[in-house]
Amino acid sequence: MAREFKDPRSPHQKIAAEVRRQITRGDLEPGSKLGSTAELMEQYGGVANTTIQKALQMLKAEGLLEGMPGKGVFVRQHAQQPIEPVTFMKPAEPGEPYPWMTEAAKRQQVGRSQLLDVEVVRPPKEVAEALELEDGEQAVLRKQVLFLDDEPTELTRSYYPLGLAEGTQMLEKKRIRGGTPALLNSLGFPPREFVDELSAEIPTEEEVAALELPKDMPVLVAFRVVYSDDRRPIEVTLMTKAAHRYRMRYRIPV
Repeated sequence: MAREFKDPRSPHQKIAAEVRRQITRGDLEPGSKLGSTAELMEQYGGVANTTIQKALQMLKAEGLLEGMPGKGVFVRQHAQQPIEPVTFMKPAEPGEPYPWMTEAAKRQQVGRSQLLDVEVVRPPKEVAEALELEDGEQAVLRKQVLFLDDEPTELTRSYYPLGLAEGTQMLEKKRIRGGTPALLNSLGFPPREFVDELSAEIPTEEEVAALELPKDMPVLVAFRVVYSDDRRPIEVTLMTKAAHRYRMRYRIPV
């Protein structure tokens, strides 16, 4: 016997999900005008006017739609942006900006970072295990928000073995030219391999505040371990992005 399962979401959440998917997959292109409220009410099974308004308000809060008085509701110039992790693997050359900013410039965007904190901590269990730390061994945590065109796009929390970071700029509360990969490379620890685990999660309060997320929006969390020569782990970074704004792209040679 087939198992029955009904969508427990409210009608406006279901409609918002349908329209959101049409936007993120390109069926509703930037600049497209949505139908009138009456047309949308009929399109979605004769729902109430308030249901349509709630759905549209959700998508406006997410930055996917915008209303123009007297003209209607339109899809914003804000499609999901593909991110290719491989483009950030190579450390920046001396004097060059962090590759993330270089890639942003190629897309005619302005990238910048804001360093939130640098501290010596006892890392979470999965981080300590990935860094192969002994029980109670500490790590350096560097926390920052990345911006594209002044919009917060990613919260990063990067951990480094304390023994590796001592006596370096990693312990200073200031940005590092070229990023920590360039610094590690100059110290004789070039990144040789990245291992990513990607998950969709409910955001924490810190993530909602840092990324200015709308209500009930999940996030993409990439748990990345960076290895140097002899597969020595030199960095673990948790990268959190708003799920409705980005998609991850991987090229896998056959």
